[in-house]
Amino acid sequence: MKQKSLFDVISPIMIGPSSSHTAGALRLGYLSKNIYAKPIKKVSFKLYNSFANTGKGHGTEKALLAGILGYNVSSREIKNIFEIAKNIEYNYKYADDVSRHPNSVDIKINDEMSISGNSIGAGEIRIININGFSVKISGKYHTLLLTYKDKPGMISTVSSIIQEQNINIASLNCDRNNKGGIASMYIALDASVEDDIIDKISKIPDVYYATQIRKLEI
Repeated sequence: MKQKSLFDVISPIMIGPSSSHTAGALRLGYLSKNIYAKPIKKVSFKLYNSFANTGKGHGTEKALLAGILGYNVSSREIKNIFEIAKNIEYNYKYADDVSRHPNSVDIKINDEMSISGNSIGAGEIRIININGFSVKISGKYHTLLLTYKDKPGMISTVSSIIQEQNINIASLNCDRNNKGGIASMYIALDASVEDDIIDKISKIPDVYYATQIRKLEI
């Protein structure tokens, strides 16, 4: 059985009253920023259930935006983030949906990437969907994310490149929209890879997108 740490018991030190609604929300925004990995000019947040109904009082809206802007859970700027966020267009929507986690959000960035995630308690999070593909990214590992044409041999080609760097794969998961269509792969790694490895993977025929999501340190 996994031993609980002090972090698990008392939750993180943070600005705000709730680990789920504040620290978790900020980490969802921050991890989404890392996944997108390009300058963000516009972002839309759709909050569900408890996030939608009690988020204002817990600072959820501010925390999500602060995460997108790269602030950490102890940043005092979170309280004034609406005054600080002058160079980004943002908006919030709200919904109740029993099929979604109580603390759930959809984040749409620059009208080109949609990311869904849950805040599951004690500041911990899960990214569950990226542009329609199912994922399960917690931010606890360096993670390689790519989309590509679904075809035989892609998994072995990518994993061989990683193996050449003597980096251990903690887990590997794939999803696809249909046979021979667009597929996604996310690989949790025990160490980060260099940028040239990402470039090498990006140049594999029929790879459409590849990026590294670095482990959360906030």
